[in-house]
Amino acid sequence: MTQTPPYQVTDPATGEVSQTFPYATDAEVEAALSAATAAFAEWKRRPVAERAAIVKRVAELFTERAADLAALITKEMGKRPAQAVGEAEFCTAIFEYYADNGPALLADRPLPGHDSARVEYLPVGPVLGVMPWNYPYYQVARFAAPALIVGNPVIVKHAENCPTSALAIAQIMKDAGVPEGVYTNIFATHEQVADMIADPRLRGVSLTGSERAGTVVAAQAGRNLKKVVLELGGSDPYIILDTPDVEEAAETAWATRMENVGQACNSNKRMIVMNDVYDDFVAALVKRATAMTPRPSGDDSDEAYSPMVSRKAAENLLAQIQDAVSKGATLHVGGTLSDGGAYFAPAVLTGVTPEMRAYKEELFGPVAVVYKVDSDTEAVQLANVVDFGLGGAVWSADEERATRVAEQLEVGMANVNTPAGEGADLPFGGTKRSGFGRELGPLGIDEFVNKRLFYVQR
Repeated sequence: MTQTPPYQVTDPATGEVSQTFPYATDAEVEAALSAATAAFAEWKRRPVAERAAIVKRVAELFTERAADLAALITKEMGKRPAQAVGEAEFCTAIFEYYADNGPALLADRPLPGHDSARVEYLPVGPVLGVMPWNYPYYQVARFAAPALIVGNPVIVKHAENCPTSALAIAQIMKDAGVPEGVYTNIFATHEQVADMIADPRLRGVSLTGSERAGTVVAAQAGRNLKKVVLELGGSDPYIILDTPDVEEAAETAWATRMENVGQACNSNKRMIVMNDVYDDFVAALVKRATAMTPRPSGDDSDEAYSPMVSRKAAENLLAQIQDAVSKGATLHVGGTLSDGGAYFAPAVLTGVTPEMRAYKEELFGPVAVVYKVDSDTEAVQLANVVDFGLGGAVWSADEERATRVAEQLEVGMANVNTPAGEGADLPFGGTKRSGFGRELGPLGIDEFVNKRLFYVQR
């Protein structure tokens, strides 16, 4: 049985469905696997410099078409126009990074003490990317760019609500000169994804999505002995030990939380604030949340908030908030859902305790949960209490103090005096139930390669 509805564009501002695309047939899935397998034989033999030149053209097209690409995802999942353009342009940086640095990253590495031994970095074959809706271009770029440079054909199964952006990426690949079969978009069902993972022609799978989806794909990959990379949820701590300017600290924290309407894996979902700063910090957040209004079409101001990706997602977030309030948490502002569409009023929530869902669950939307602590030790304990371990940030005028605290975070990405270290050259990934494996930077190209020892006895 296939899931319903099919791939479709649903405007989250109105709930209106404007385009629908059928699921792939089993014959189309077979054709994708066959084409990728056939293309691999030629693609892997091309000099890496030739692959890099094609990837470089992919990079250029993302910026050349940024405005059109942005309009697609604003309609598909509600992204703010400026952020949508920025996402497309960031893809240029990612493809450029691997085009420029890939050849050196894939160069043979000699082994000290052995004149005739080296490690080679070789392609493994077709790989599958199961992609999410929250960053429809960026997520694909960080999976596809290193794979293409390595010489692995790519098959992409995008989120069901992102069909037009998925097709736009496929068109970019074609126009840039990526050979047929080297990049394939397919509107697969979950069952078809499982079949592809089981197929011996597929050599690996990367998923960015929910913890639930990650456990399913990891189990399928494990049963079939396939390499898997998982980037799952997060409930990142954002620790403010001290600040000379509470308003500025609150402005940075709020802008970070409102990025993509709070729908980012490594968003600052838990703000942990020292007691002498706490009251003023909460008041500053409440002031900013109160000033925000739903974003009308064409508006791109900082004071307007976009709809969440869907009515269902907003309803799930509302249920988490209601659970917390019913058990004694304080909702200072927001937390209401529009009558139509998926506009969720940005909220500030305090007094969250362990018996509430919001204490350990990821709140994937515009909600700032703020905790008060009395010591650095208490801040670290609270930061590490959740099962997630994606990223975290620590703020202090005393950099050494912030560094000591950040070093104790059980995360894949620890940051000091910045919300996150982000860039095409900086690895991204987590630990614990936030997944495993890395994307971006020099580590991102290592995931789907055969690190072959080549040894000559002399």
